Amino acid sequence: MEFRIDSSVLTDAVAWAARVLPARSPVPVLGGLLLDAADGRLRVSGLDYEASARIEVEADTVRDGRALVLGRRLLDICKVLPKGPVECAVEGARLSVTGGDARFGLSLLPLDDYPAQPELPAFRGVVDTDAFAAAVGQVAVAAGRDDSLPVLTGIRLALDGTTMTLAATDRYRYAVRTLEWKPEGEEPEDGGGADVVVPARRLTEIARSLTSAGPVRLALDGGSIGFESEGTRTTTRLLDGRLPRHDKLFSLGEHAVAATERAPLVEAVKRVAVVAEGDSPVQLAFAGDTVQLQAGYEDDVASQRLPALLEGAESMTVAFNPGYLLDALGSFDTDSVRIHLLGPGQRALITDREDGVHQHLLMSVKPLV
Repeated sequence: MEFRIDSSVLTDAVAWAARVLPARSPVPVLGGLLLDAADGRLRVSGLDYEASARIEVEADTVRDGRALVLGRRLLDICKVLPKGPVECAVEGARLSVTGGDARFGLSLLPLDDYPAQPELPAFRGVVDTDAFAAAVGQVAVAAGRDDSLPVLTGIRLALDGTTMTLAATDRYRYAVRTLEWKPEGEEPEDGGGADVVVPARRLTEIARSLTSAGPVRLALDGGSIGFESEGTRTTTRLLDGRLPRHDKLFSLGEHAVAATERAPLVEAVKRVAVVAEGDSPVQLAFAGDTVQLQAGYEDDVASQRLPALLEGAESMTVAFNPGYLLDALGSFDTDSVRIHLLGPGQRALITDREDGVHQHLLMSVKPLV
C-alpha cells in the first residue's frame, strides 16, 4: 500500500475514526485503525465492541492495499506532521509516514485478527445535521453519569411519523426536545415508529462530528443505530431498557408561569451562587414584575433583582440546585424562557415558547429560610 495525501486531510480523517477506539482493551487489534487505499480514495476505519466509525477521503493512491496500525499513535503522529503533502507506504512490517523532512515508522498489526466492520442497520430516513446536533446537545445535559444505572446514561430517540423526540433524565431532571425528520425508504413492519435508548456520550460525539455535513441518514434496528453522511458512517449499540415516560411528569395542571430574559437570569444565577456552599440552592422569589434571586446563609449571602412577569399567582418562591438550573438554562438558545411553577418543592418546567419543542423539567427544593 502506498498513497499521498494532504496532512490536514489525513489528520482530520484519523481523528474522526479514532473517536471510537477504546481507551483500554484486552484485544490489542481493537486499538488499531484500518487504512484501506484504492481507486483514488483512502478509507480509515475504527471499532470496538460498542461502536464503529469509517470515513472516506480523496487520496493519490500509488499502490492499493490495507494496513492496520495503532490508532492513537497514528493520530499523535498526524498532529505533529508538517503542513503539506504526506506520503504513507507499507515497507515490510511497518507503515512509513513521511511529511517534509519528518519521517515516522509504525508497526503493523495483524490484519487477520481484526474484526469486520458492522453493516449499517436498515435505513429509516434523513435529518438535518445542524438541527440534530443542537437537539442532542440540549437534552444530553440531563443524562445520568452513574454507570450502575446504564439506561439513565442514555438518550431516548423516538420516531413517530415526521417527528423525532430526544429525551434524557438522571431522575432529578428531565429534558425533552422534538424536531422534524424525513422518513424514507421501505416502511418497516412497525410502521416506521421506533423508541430506543442510545448512549448519551456516543450520541453526543456523533452529533458533534456530523455538524455542518448536510443531511444525515439514520439507520436503525433492534440492537444498533447508524448514521451516514458524505464520506462518513458510524454505528453504536443501543442500551437495554426504556426511560420513564415524560408525558405525565410534564402535565402540570393548574400552575403559575414566570417569563424572563434568559441571559440576564443565567448571569444572575452565576453571580449569587458564588456564596452557595456545595449544592446549596439558589432561591427565586417571583412577585408581580420582578424576581429576587438569593443564595447563601447567615452573613455569607448574595442577591439580585431582575425583571420577570408572573402570571397565575400573586407571588411564588422556589429554589433550585444552581448547577442543574444553569445546565437547564444553558441548553436553550432563545432570548427568553418561561418557567412553569407548581410551588416550592415541586416540579418546575422550563420552556422556550408555548409549542413545547424544547422542555426541561427540574425538581425545586426547599427555599431558603
